[in-house]
Amino acid sequence: MDYHYLFHYYDESTGPFRNLSDLSPESAETVLQDIREQSKGFASQRSADYLQIRRSLEQRARAQFIAKGGKPVRRHPHYMTLGRCPWLQQWYPQGMELNIPVAAFNPERISFTYGDLFPTMRYTDGKPYRGQVYTLKEILEVVREYGLPQKWNAAGDSGPERYVEVQIWEEPPGLFQKYL
Repeated sequence: MDYHYLFHYYDESTGPFRNLSDLSPESAETVLQDIREQSKGFASQRSADYLQIRRSLEQRARAQFIAKGGKPVRRHPHYMTLGRCPWLQQWYPQGMELNIPVAAFNPERISFTYGDLFPTMRYTDGKPYRGQVYTLKEILEVVREYGLPQKWNAAGDSGPERYVEVQIWEEPPGLFQKYL
């Protein structure tokens, strides 16, 4: 089934699991400005306050995950999707896809949002999955009820939900080395 794998999308030139949030605010802004100036894919369209909003949302997601028993190691997550989402591969000039079985992850180190963290935490349209961070067990129930957004909203014309996002709260090099 499509939700037995987590997928990571990245640009071939930079490699997987590169994270702006791991950089100092100044360094991250420099990298983001370079992306904007070179019109490098989807990320070049991000707003001037993107990094501040992102860090705030990551802190909120981390706190909610800890409240549900999660045990994050990283301060900021790496991102994946539950199931394949070809649309994300198009974000990058040389988009690449990496998939890793869900079973390779410690459930205490991964959280989920039904949709991208930004709209999930910021939209106030009354949908029950807004503002929520889920454990693995919980997200499987949500997917059973609503389906995978990348299936019912592949074109993005039915709302901001395009995929189930996974926040990886541990370091990938050791854990994922056999998949890289």
